[in-house]
Amino acid sequence: MFDKPEDGPAKEAKPRAVRPRHAATLILTRPRIAGRMEILMGKRSAAHRFMPNKYVFPGGRVDVADGRLTHDTDLRPEVLARVAQHGGERLARALARAAIRETFEEAGLLLGRPSATPRASNAPGWSGFFGAGYEPDLSAVTYVARAITPPYRDRRFDTRFFIADAAALAEPPETARAASGELLELAWVSLDEARNLDLPTITRAVLDEIENRSGDPYGDRDVPFFRFAHGKPLWSRI
Repeated sequence: MFDKPEDGPAKEAKPRAVRPRHAATLILTRPRIAGRMEILMGKRSAAHRFMPNKYVFPGGRVDVADGRLTHDTDLRPEVLARVAQHGGERLARALARAAIRETFEEAGLLLGRPSATPRASNAPGWSGFFGAGYEPDLSAVTYVARAITPPYRDRRFDTRFFIADAAALAEPPETARAASGELLELAWVSLDEARNLDLPTITRAVLDEIENRSGDPYGDRDVPFFRFAHGKPLWSRI
């Protein structure tokens, strides 16, 4: 279920585990011929220290601005309650905003609604989002998984995975705005096509979760939680 931790020094010299940083990712989906689902994925640059050359969903770490924004939409009550079980409501909203912002930065796609009042931010990602006349639509996302990077990696993340229908995008995917270039070869692929890509182990596990949701990928239900404890992989539902 997990990638094995890298071999480290002898037990007595084992370094202190790096504390994971909060991160979030967004799985955008759209229907395909014969009712099959497509998802948006991209390839991480070889220059990245974390998961280079792997195919992933758009996402990244939570920034300070993600927790400070105010706007007119919110997570659906059932989604807010589930994400907030670990960290509270403010963090839950910040995680959802981070997933939406990173998708805008990495894929040029706006999961948002027209803003009723002009909004501004000094944060680069949000300044572009608000400048387009939109605000993030938190009500469009559903929580589907949580995973914490194994200990003794030099970079660790406590990542929440969200999913949303591409129909909720403010603009059609074909008119995507200029992206940051952090994700290469962005493409819509079926679940079967995705499994033939070079994926992180956790991404494969999340694909299985999406498929197991049958015909209701956006419904509220308990989610898998992947992590390590005492050197052993753990899997539970929360």
